[in-house]
Amino acid sequence: MKTVVVSPEATLELLSIDEMAWLGREARAGEEHELLRRCALAVLNCGIETDDAAALWCSHDDFDLQVVWHNKGLRFELVNPPACAFVDGAMIRGVRENLTSVVRDLIYSRRLIQESANLPVSVQIFRLLRNANAFLPGQEPHLVVCWGGHSISDEEYRYTKLVGYELGLRGLNICTGCGPGAMKGPMKGAAIAHVKQRLFSPLYLGLTEPGIIAAEAPNPIVSKLVILPDIEKRLEAFVRVAHGIVVFPGGVGTVEEILFLLGILMHPKNADLPLPLVLTGPESARDYFAVLDAFIRQTLGEEATRHYRIVLGDACEAARIVSRGIREVTEHRLEHDEAFHYHWRLHIDPEWQQHFDVTHESMAALNLDPAQPRHQLALNLRRLFSGIVTGNVKPEGVAMIAEKGPFEIRASKSFITPLENLLGTFVEQHRMVLPQRSYQPCYRLVVG
Repeated sequence: MKTVVVSPEATLELLSIDEMAWLGREARAGEEHELLRRCALAVLNCGIETDDAAALWCSHDDFDLQVVWHNKGLRFELVNPPACAFVDGAMIRGVRENLTSVVRDLIYSRRLIQESANLPVSVQIFRLLRNANAFLPGQEPHLVVCWGGHSISDEEYRYTKLVGYELGLRGLNICTGCGPGAMKGPMKGAAIAHVKQRLFSPLYLGLTEPGIIAAEAPNPIVSKLVILPDIEKRLEAFVRVAHGIVVFPGGVGTVEEILFLLGILMHPKNADLPLPLVLTGPESARDYFAVLDAFIRQTLGEEATRHYRIVLGDACEAARIVSRGIREVTEHRLEHDEAFHYHWRLHIDPEWQQHFDVTHESMAALNLDPAQPRHQLALNLRRLFSGIVTGNVKPEGVAMIAEKGPFEIRASKSFITPLENLLGTFVEQHRMVLPQRSYQPCYRLVVG
């Protein structure tokens, strides 16, 4: 049995004795300790591309993490950590930063959440991001959120790097869901461009949540990792820090993100707020975006399409559109005396901020009535896709499907057809899980 002791990196270095003692106690608690172990194992495997949490855990079932302290400060005691986290016996610095982020956001930040319980959700999210040093105060709008799948083709991955490179040449920073594929490519491309432009304090922000990171390690480019408490706060964090958004080909998680954003942009209270949104990929992704665009038109209507542009095979043009849009964002926030680093004015209904507990019952009860307001319909569609993400890769969802079978999704024929087309395309193109895994659908579509 091998034991390694490391110190925190980037945060948690300066805590009081009371804080350290509390943190050590909380980190040993039953369910919290199990979640901490699983998420810590994921970040220690940074760079290993897998979305099979069960397989990862089985290969390291003797791993453990204890948070210990003494007068000199906090320490992490690792039992049988994976060798890929070390070079010549020393833990890689970026991995140590991510490990610290896991302890900070899963355990220490709970104090912030408890203290902020009576405050608006937007304030809670802001405090979590500020506690993680995720902001670059004093800078004009600069952050491009990039969404896309972890399971994409080599050509699509190369294209995400090209777009990231073009964004980086324009001095823009990158935020993604922090995993592999379309979450890694833009950061990698931007990193090269930032060096060429001699920009030596870039931001590669990764936003995730416990259920995802336990199954999907962050990519090695991430410089700031933040683990939000649930998927709803993660989605809201994305749209409040974004100055522009680029969407690459992806699967159900990417559609969930698009629906969340479109529902917000379609809300009457956000009608005048600029936010550039570009859907882009190589020419080979034309069919993918055609099916996605058709799904949006058939479910949310033509109104939804005015909020985005589709650019195929032209990374430079995609970056130009985003860059021009960010200039509009800058002018708008200057005109209205708004903060650059966090979009406080963006209206998000409290119902959108409530956590959707994915179960067979809640999935079957989703309201997909096309007669409801379009932004409300977008919320329920977002929840549908969130449930499929859970059933595909999250450990608790995979266990539910194994025990009770697929989720049942009921909708009218007018909804089932575009859903079948979209989901069928994702299965055909291997966008549900990484290609090395065979895919069994976690859902069943029922007309009714």
